[in-house]
Amino acid sequence: MENTATLIEKLVNKETTHNQLSTAQLVEASIKRNEGKLTDKGALSVTTGKYTGRSPKDRFIVKDAKTENTVDWGEVNQSIESEVFDNLFKKVVDYLDEREELFIFNGYAGADEDTRLNIRVINEFAWHNLFAKDLFIEPATREEGLDIESEFTVVSAPTFKADPAVDGTKSETFIIVNFTERIVLIGGTEYGGEMKKSIFSVMNFLLPEQDVLAMHCSANVGKDGDVALFFGLSGTGKTTLSADPNRELIGDDEHGWNKKGVFNIEGGCYAKAIDLSAEKEPEIYGAIKFGTVLENVWLDETHSPDYTNKNLTENTRAAYPLKHIENALIPSKSGHAKTIIFLTADAFGVLPPISKLNKDQAMYHFLSGFTSKLAGTERGVTSPEPVFSTCFGAPFLPLHASVYANKLGELIDEHNVNVFLVNTGWTGGEYGVGERMNLKHTRSMVTEAISGNLENGEFVTDETFGLQIPTSVKDVPSEVLNPRETWANKDAYDNIANKLIESFRDNFKKFGDDSQAFAEKGGF
Repeated sequence: MENTATLIEKLVNKETTHNQLSTAQLVEASIKRNEGKLTDKGALSVTTGKYTGRSPKDRFIVKDAKTENTVDWGEVNQSIESEVFDNLFKKVVDYLDEREELFIFNGYAGADEDTRLNIRVINEFAWHNLFAKDLFIEPATREEGLDIESEFTVVSAPTFKADPAVDGTKSETFIIVNFTERIVLIGGTEYGGEMKKSIFSVMNFLLPEQDVLAMHCSANVGKDGDVALFFGLSGTGKTTLSADPNRELIGDDEHGWNKKGVFNIEGGCYAKAIDLSAEKEPEIYGAIKFGTVLENVWLDETHSPDYTNKNLTENTRAAYPLKHIENALIPSKSGHAKTIIFLTADAFGVLPPISKLNKDQAMYHFLSGFTSKLAGTERGVTSPEPVFSTCFGAPFLPLHASVYANKLGELIDEHNVNVFLVNTGWTGGEYGVGERMNLKHTRSMVTEAISGNLENGEFVTDETFGLQIPTSVKDVPSEVLNPRETWANKDAYDNIANKLIESFRDNFKKFGDDSQAFAEKGGF
C-alpha cells in the first residue's frame, strides 16, 4: 500500500482541490454546494445531521511503539491497531479522491511561536474548511499559508460511513489519531467540533514533552497584565465568563502555559449559542456576523436566528475568529496566571457559588474535575448528568492525569496563584427542583475574585465540604453565598450533599492507594 504521505499528496494535488480560500470564497462555495445559508447578520448557518455533538465512544488512538507506553489507555483513550488505521485511511483517501471538490486550510495550533504546531486540514465540506479557518490560527497571508509544511494533518470525510464489521470501528463514525503518522482521520460525522478537539488532544500529547502545561480552559487578561484562567467542561461558562468587556480575551477554550506565560492554542472561539442574547452575552452576540459559522441554530422565515429554539439540538454553536471579539488580544498570548477559576455546573445544587481553595484543595478539585455534562454536548445526553472529568478535560488528555496535575501544582507554587471554585450550576435544590445560578451574580463573584477584592473580605468554613466561603461579595445577595441556606428542606440538602461527597471519594479511588493521603488532606 502507498504510504500515508503519498496518499495525502494525492488529495493535495487533486485538480479540484482548493487551497487557502478566503472567507468570502468559502462562504460562497458553501452556499453554492447547498451546505448552508446566510443569516440576516451574514453568518453562515449549517446543520450537522444526526450528530450534533462529539462522539467519544468512536474516538481512538493508534497503539504502536510511540504510544504504547505513553498514552493512558482506557475508556477515554481507546486503542486501535495500525493495520486498521492504514486500511481505513486508504479507503477514505480513495473516497475523497472521487469527490468533486476538496478544501485545504494550512495554519497553526498555538500562538507561541516556539511551540506551535503547523497543521493542515483537508475537508470534504467547504463549511468545515471555514470552521477550521475560524478556529485555528490563520497565517498572516495566503502565501504564508501555502508555504507551511504541515506537521500534523486532519483528514475529514463526513459522508464516508465506516462498516464496523469490516473496518474495525464501533459504528459508522470514527475519529482516529495516529501520532506516528501524524494524522487525524475523521469520518461519519458532520459535527465540526471533532476537528478542533482532535488537534487539542494532539497538543495535549505534544506540549508536555516541551515542559508546557496544556489546559482545557479559557483565559483573559486585565489592564495590569493579570491573567485569569477558567477551567471547565463544555457548557460550564468558560466562554461566557471569559468574554469580559473590561478585560482582553486571550482565548475561550484551549491554552498552554510555558516559561513565558499563557498562550492560546486556537485562533477562534466555539461558543454555545442556546439562549444567546445581546443583553446577557453582548460580546458573543456581537461576534456572530459574516465569517461566523452557526451550527444547528434554528432560523425563522427571514433567516434570523432563534437562539431559544432547541428543535435541532440544545448544543447549538457559533464558531468565529478571535478578531470578531472587540477586546480580543492578538497575538493571543500574555504573562503568567494570577487567578484560576474552576467552573463546575453542579446539578446537585449543593456546592457554594464561589469558594476559595488552598493548594491541596486546588489539586484535589483539579484531579476530580467535578461538573455536569449538559444536554447536547455528547450524543445521548439530554439532561445534565453529574460527571467527574479529570483536570476538567479528561476526554482530551492522552497522557496520565498526573502529568498535567503535577505541572499545574508547580505553576501554582511558582507564581503564587489564587484558586477559586465557582458553581455555575444549580442552587436552592438539585436539577429539576432548584434554579440555575444567576449569571449576573456569577459575573460579580468572578470579577471580585480576579480583582483581588475577595482577599480583603471575611470567609467562613463550610461545614459540609470544608471550603472557604466569602461572607459578602459586591452586588451579590449574601443569602445566596451559603448553599445550604438556599434550600427550603435542610435535611434534603444534607442528604444530597453527603451523597455527592461519597461520589467524590469513590471517584478518587481510581488514582490508587498513593492518592488517598492526598485526598484526605485536600478533599473529603
